[in-house]
Amino acid sequence: MSIDLKQLKYFLAVAEEKSFSRAAERLHISQPPLSQQIMKLESELGVRLFARTTRTFELTVAGRALMGEASDMLAKMRMTIDTIRQIDRGEVGRLRVGIVGSAMWGPIPSLLEQFQTRFPRVTWTLHESGPNVQYEALRAKQIDVGFWREPKLDVDELKHHNLRQELCFRENVCVAVNEQHPLASQEYIELTDIAEEPMLTLALDKSSFPRYLIQCCIDAGFEPMIFQEASEPQTLLAMVGAGLGVTLMPETTSRIGWPGVKFLPIKTRPPSANLFICYATLDDAPVVRAFLNILNPSACAA
Repeated sequence: MSIDLKQLKYFLAVAEEKSFSRAAERLHISQPPLSQQIMKLESELGVRLFARTTRTFELTVAGRALMGEASDMLAKMRMTIDTIRQIDRGEVGRLRVGIVGSAMWGPIPSLLEQFQTRFPRVTWTLHESGPNVQYEALRAKQIDVGFWREPKLDVDELKHHNLRQELCFRENVCVAVNEQHPLASQEYIELTDIAEEPMLTLALDKSSFPRYLIQCCIDAGFEPMIFQEASEPQTLLAMVGAGLGVTLMPETTSRIGWPGVKFLPIKTRPPSANLFICYATLDDAPVVRAFLNILNPSACAA
């Protein structure tokens, strides 16, 4: 049996118009091919769909049954086609976003709000973890995009794993000190001003970012005295508020009111806290494309 959607469409037009001539006009075709398609449909089904006389034109019992079924079938097909087109435009689906915790103090919440407003039928989830974990999750297709900070990963390594990294937001690092610290009264400081201070840092084995910051201190002429390591930025800032040391943080961290903490910009060659996005190059997922179009990394990096 070979019945196509065009035949059902033609049948519905005739059934609804109760006239071959009006149905042909509605379908913008001539009447002979329309009659041929209806006859072919009846032949395929092995039933009469219309009871024709010289004066009447009525659906048979089988015709009435087919009319209801065909109407539902074509409506469902239209919905299916519409959904497929929405999926292709990235309007339907799910997006799994990996992110470092400190990025949520910056522009990412606003970005997610824009995405949700424009694509309300997309379900998105946040997966907070360090760059190393995100990198492996991207390779394993457990997340769709990842956000992390400097330093930028090696291009050849990224290509080897079919990943791409792009700069999203530029940001500098600042120094967080206790509000009673002698440096707290200054408008700017140099990185070397904390050379003798106990340094609080994110776990050095969990991310390249804190290792990058330590190297920035070494490049400035001193090796910091690491007092404590912690997994979360808020833990470090709580220790700063308690007067246990100083720490280096992205400038957007200062948007939050941390008790007992003062944030000081670095005057000369501040380390970068630039935020990057990373995603797979071979997986051309429409939802990811839609997200990247909102993000527009090249414009953000300008």
